[in-house]
Amino acid sequence: MSESNLQEQILTFLQAHPDRSYSVERLSDELQFSGATAFTFLVKELANMERKKLVTTDDHDQFKLVQDTKVVDGSFHGNDKGFGFVRYDPDLPDIYINPDNTMFAFTGDDVQVEIIRPARPGSDRGPEGKVVSITQRNYSQIVGAFVPSTENAGFIGKVEIKEKKLSKYELLITDQGIHPTEGEVIIAEVSAYPDAKNPTRIVGIAKQVIGSVDDPGMDVLQVVYQHEVPSVFPEEVTDEANRIPDYVTEEDKKGRVDITDQPLVTIDGAESKDLDDAVVAWRLPNGNFHLGVHIADVSHYVTENSELDREAFKRGTSVYLTDRVIPMLPRRLSNGICSLNPDVERLAMSCEMEIDQEGHIINHKIFQSVIKSHARMTYDGVNQILEAHDPKTREKYADLVDMFDTMGDLHRILYKNRRHRGAIDFDDNEAKIIVDETGHPIDIQLRVRGLAERMIESFMLAANETVAKHYSLLKVPFIYRVHETPDADRMLSFFEFVATFGVNVTGSSKDVKPKMLQDVLKKVAGKPEEAMVSVMMLRSMKQARYADQSLGHFGLAAPYYTHFTSPIRRYPDMMVHRLIRHYAENGTGEDARAKYRDNLPNIAETTSLNERRGIDTERDVDSMKKAEYMADHVGEKFDAVIDSVMKFGLFVELENTVEGLVHISVMDDDYYEYVEKQLALVGRKTHRTFRIGQPVKVQLMRVDKDQREVDFKLLNPEEAPKTDLLPKREHHDNYRGNNRRGGNGNYKRNSNSSNNRNGNRNSSSNDNRSSNGGGYRGNNNRNHSSNNNRSNNNSGRRTTNSSNNRH
Repeated sequence: MSESNLQEQILTFLQAHPDRSYSVERLSDELQFSGATAFTFLVKELANMERKKLVTTDDHDQFKLVQDTKVVDGSFHGNDKGFGFVRYDPDLPDIYINPDNTMFAFTGDDVQVEIIRPARPGSDRGPEGKVVSITQRNYSQIVGAFVPSTENAGFIGKVEIKEKKLSKYELLITDQGIHPTEGEVIIAEVSAYPDAKNPTRIVGIAKQVIGSVDDPGMDVLQVVYQHEVPSVFPEEVTDEANRIPDYVTEEDKKGRVDITDQPLVTIDGAESKDLDDAVVAWRLPNGNFHLGVHIADVSHYVTENSELDREAFKRGTSVYLTDRVIPMLPRRLSNGICSLNPDVERLAMSCEMEIDQEGHIINHKIFQSVIKSHARMTYDGVNQILEAHDPKTREKYADLVDMFDTMGDLHRILYKNRRHRGAIDFDDNEAKIIVDETGHPIDIQLRVRGLAERMIESFMLAANETVAKHYSLLKVPFIYRVHETPDADRMLSFFEFVATFGVNVTGSSKDVKPKMLQDVLKKVAGKPEEAMVSVMMLRSMKQARYADQSLGHFGLAAPYYTHFTSPIRRYPDMMVHRLIRHYAENGTGEDARAKYRDNLPNIAETTSLNERRGIDTERDVDSMKKAEYMADHVGEKFDAVIDSVMKFGLFVELENTVEGLVHISVMDDDYYEYVEKQLALVGRKTHRTFRIGQPVKVQLMRVDKDQREVDFKLLNPEEAPKTDLLPKREHHDNYRGNNRRGGNGNYKRNSNSSNNRNGNRNSSSNDNRSSNGGGYRGNNNRNHSSNNNRSNNNSGRRTTNSSNNRH
């Protein structure tokens, strides 16, 4: 036997078992070597391979393969117990990091991780690693109320940290910066992060006072500053905005099509002040429909590389909070010259479409125009006309009623066409938080999306698809809104999951089509498992984003999609308008294509990140205000529905969309086990079973506004259905030590870390709820759980706070 052949045999065997160690005797048996001579050759070759560092030995003289060090980049998510996980590939299991190997990274930090134990083939368990470098800190500043203190030498005080992910740390303030007084809310720049000597200490320098802890609205402002959302326009930006005329000039009109005679109308929520889309429709002599979608031409006023443009790019999106809006553009533009107010001329980017009786767009034109809105309609008003057929409202708008009826007919045709091609519809409740003059929440009202809301959605979708297809077919550099096909492995797991309910999916998980998932929802519609299947479907999907490649929108079953319709509040839409003008004025030759080609990938990536930042800010404020509202109702009883099932308990949702936790420690009627494949908690003795979508009665036990926690207990566990989902055990008593009151304590209250409550749960569901997020004028992010309308366009549930969010 040659040396190279023997080495190859040994390596082949060890590579098949990379995590195991073997004695020489065991290797000899495994390789089926017999005789003293073969054994001697094996010992010599192992010694040779050890010198070459191909294998290594342990304290027991057992040999193991030396694996190449693999370092990957990812995002760290920590747990209160000290360990963490790193997400480095959306299609692969997260890397487990034990407490000794985190390098004291914070949740959200970008890190480099060395794989020290690869994932085992065929196992759901991911690899183990250690953080070797923190490449980007998630927290460069921390916001909170200052508390003077002299107990720590060299420090003037500390900051009360309300950020849940940092709750276990202490933030000490040095005397190098400003010296705030007690109760002032400050921005502290982090100067030193935790280390081995001070594992729970953060050191900061006080940089700015943003107000007093008792100021109305300061709680919301702290969240805004913590997420580093720009909230104050620099002076040079407001000066530039103030120099823009508040009316359309004759110079502005040059080269534009004048369609001020068309009866365009805006249809928005009653509170909206930034009206960025107007619509018009009529029937054509051939029986088809004319649909005009006319969008405020913001890019005419926000010119490339201007102060306004740089600030808008920095913000990326308007952020809608309970009692305020942080706009992308100064209000002089958003509520003034760029708002399509009635009876005044405005500049627009227009998309006119001819649509046949089947909902196909057979002709279109995209051009720059001058328009005039003939009426400022509200959703409620149009619903009174189309749904309630209210005589007074129809009489008030008698000259527009026929057009609204035509619009209703056209919407139904467009909706039917979308459903026919496979668009996925996730219906969900949308809520509006009502606050008093001090910012305290006094009510949470459910919004009802009527025909008018859905009609405008259909029209915006049609325009977005038409514009995307037009420029995709021209093969010019462009910005698209993409929602990619789900990963095959995740779809296979989803198909296996729904099969347990008797739902068989026709087709392959490797070539999944929207229609396949739409059919699944049809099969479970109205059944107890409907909510559970819907949630699992959302978790299996990817997240929508902006891209410079036309990759289609899976949730909408649209081969081409962009965001064209909300340039007042979304930078990508404004960029789309800029590109449309560029190609109209410069053609589509190589020189014209080259101008923006290299910049578009960065614009798409940055605006996707800024969109995520806005969504996270909105979600955190909504959660905080909902918790504050519920603090006035401790002890009260509510009807609820189970929203998620975790190892540590049940998340339930009330009719007003408030979510809270029933922790397993208060489920004391039985010992409950988590059945992961069924997303169920099952009692060992009673077999009572709790699953997603199940109605329950709960009592509010505790609220923590700062940590955004709402805790309930179950009132009717005996009414839960019973199942046989638990695996059969011969010695049942052997497992009693694992329950929440004894043994290893897996289910104790402290298992509800911030990661459990907000991290792991959200990472699996919320991203995907908003992931479908390609929606229409802006609803796509407005839950987004996205935490907003779980419609095929939106993705995720969102608590909306003003009608502005509907874009």
